[in-house]
Amino acid sequence: MHQLTRLSIAGYLLLSLALNCSSAAEAAETFLDLPDSFEVTFEPTEQEKNVPERFQLQRHTFPSQIEPDKTRGPVRSFKVTFPSPVTTESEANNTVHGEYFLPAGEGPFPAVVVLHILGGEFPLSQVMANSLAHKKVAALFIKMPYYGERRAPDNRRRMISRIPEQTVEGMTQAVLDIRRAAAWLRARPEVDQTRLGITGISLGGIMSALSAPAEPTFQKVAIYLGGGNLAEILWGLDHSEARQFRGQWKEQGGSRESFINLMQPVDPATYGHLLRGRDVLMVAAREDKVVPPAATLALRQAIGPHAKLVWLNAGHLSSAKFLLGEIVRIQNFFQNWDNESE
Repeated sequence: MHQLTRLSIAGYLLLSLALNCSSAAEAAETFLDLPDSFEVTFEPTEQEKNVPERFQLQRHTFPSQIEPDKTRGPVRSFKVTFPSPVTTESEANNTVHGEYFLPAGEGPFPAVVVLHILGGEFPLSQVMANSLAHKKVAALFIKMPYYGERRAPDNRRRMISRIPEQTVEGMTQAVLDIRRAAAWLRARPEVDQTRLGITGISLGGIMSALSAPAEPTFQKVAIYLGGGNLAEILWGLDHSEARQFRGQWKEQGGSRESFINLMQPVDPATYGHLLRGRDVLMVAAREDKVVPPAATLALRQAIGPHAKLVWLNAGHLSSAKFLLGEIVRIQNFFQNWDNESE
């Protein structure tokens, strides 16, 4: 199991004990009843004209299914499914699967879309979503293309592929799925439509930074271990997989420039300027070898100096040791809507 996930599970056990001990009064609150299914209408805002063309959506309606899952003290979770706006050759991939963490009470609650890491282990994202719901922030964790139930057993395709064109397709589909996830939250009566955000770690952080410019209703964006200019940085990496990829790309007639140009439409730094005016938190690791500091700084430069940048004295995986403290930070960030994040 991934080191980041092992540490997150240990942190989850500690966090659960702390939350359950401090939430006895909240646990007595009642939960809203959710329907088994309902129709969601995606309604573009006036800012849709500023959304990059590849991520734009017209007004449309789509179905959603909801299934009760678990009750964790003052939080109840539900399994959620809805169709992707993108139809692929893989039938399983065409349905978005998620988990909705609903706080006790009537709301209206702030709400956050939560994204997962590259390896496809989901407990870390569930920890984040559950912890937010304990603080009266509704959270919708979703699985990105070709992850979990979205990848049939005989399907070898991945969202992040060694075939760059497939990566571009997968990341584009993920952004459009996330836009529907935002519409799903806006359709819930217990959610405050004016207080929506997005967060994720590693791949989830990168996709949060890419999706937020495409979804104007995300007013708060928390990017963990994410960055920009990723194609250029990947091209310059000196390890066996990177060298092998460069060799294959060149054998097919590609070049450094053609690779960077191909990936630019799904690079968060390309659209960072669209996050000006939003509340942005970036948390990065000083010794990160996966998403190096240069990538973090490139993204922050694209977004602008208003993005708050916090450095952890760790590497990409060892940053998991800061989990409990960062959960408190992210709870504070999504509880505070005065643009004064902690």
